[in-house]
Amino acid sequence: MRVHKLCLSAVLFSLSLASFWARADLVVLQYHHISDATPPSTSTSVSLFQAQLDMIRELDINVVDLTTATERIFSGKQPTGQYVAITFDDAYESVYKQAANILRERSLPYTIFVDTAAVGSPGYMTWEQLRELEERDGAGIANHSAGHGHLVKKPDETETDWKHRITQSLDTAQATLEKQIETSLPLFAYPYGEFDEALEAEISKRGWLGFGQQSGAIGPLSGKTRLPRFPMSNAYGQLNGLKDKLYSKAYPIDASKLPDGIISTNPPTLTLPASDAIQPARLTCFASGMGRIDFKVSDEEIIVKAPKPFNSRRFRYNCTHPALDGSYYWLSQQWLDLSQPED
Repeated sequence: MRVHKLCLSAVLFSLSLASFWARADLVVLQYHHISDATPPSTSTSVSLFQAQLDMIRELDINVVDLTTATERIFSGKQPTGQYVAITFDDAYESVYKQAANILRERSLPYTIFVDTAAVGSPGYMTWEQLRELEERDGAGIANHSAGHGHLVKKPDETETDWKHRITQSLDTAQATLEKQIETSLPLFAYPYGEFDEALEAEISKRGWLGFGQQSGAIGPLSGKTRLPRFPMSNAYGQLNGLKDKLYSKAYPIDASKLPDGIISTNPPTLTLPASDAIQPARLTCFASGMGRIDFKVSDEEIIVKAPKPFNSRRFRYNCTHPALDGSYYWLSQQWLDLSQPED
């Protein structure tokens, strides 16, 4: 009897993994500068960018339009396979001078999230250049706020003042894009990747999809206003770890069960429900700047907590678990410490 139960458990586990593998998850790559001469922390060298695209081609992964692919995931019309979308934040000039030409030669779509207040400033694209890319290459031009401010409510800010501030930033940027580009894509990328439930509610109210800077793939259970992207700067986009990211699967958890992200205690606690697809013995979790960290399993829950406090404004817990064919379920929980100064 015990043997039969073990066999049945193994079969159910395999079927659960197979169902998650069959769906098409979307991996979104996030870039800033494509240059050998810009700040290293936010730059991807031209040679590395080309090598990343070469790997995508060699792995036969489809590069898709961000808006169409994301909306398809939540429409229930998700095809099988694996897909990747390419995004750039801030509309830096190097994207126009370097990345756009490389992507055009390869006939690959991409999305530029624009800080509308910075357009035309030194180091940034002009409206003429953005219109050229949108018309010539079919690039998607989307909202990254007006001014690139920290949009989460500040500890000493009134609700009224916060609502006024973020309304100005979000809606001014969208209106400017509609005027300058004649586009109104329902997409928003959070400046610095910072968001909380209140800001997510504002994005949802506008009918937009919200993209952060925490890593992971997008699947049907992902939160529409906290969608992950993999940072691809020189530090995070090296080829030795890229294949795992490109093949990653969305962690099988309803995003509504994830915490807000604004911490009240440091280090924070992340509680994940156990599921048929996740075996604690095969789960690995990491914390920013601390490497691999331990977790506890209690009452069908997985409790993740770093061993010591963090001293940065933003940090993450990343958890991975083997899926099929050598891929990994991937979850990144971003935390935000509002007691720390803004960038």
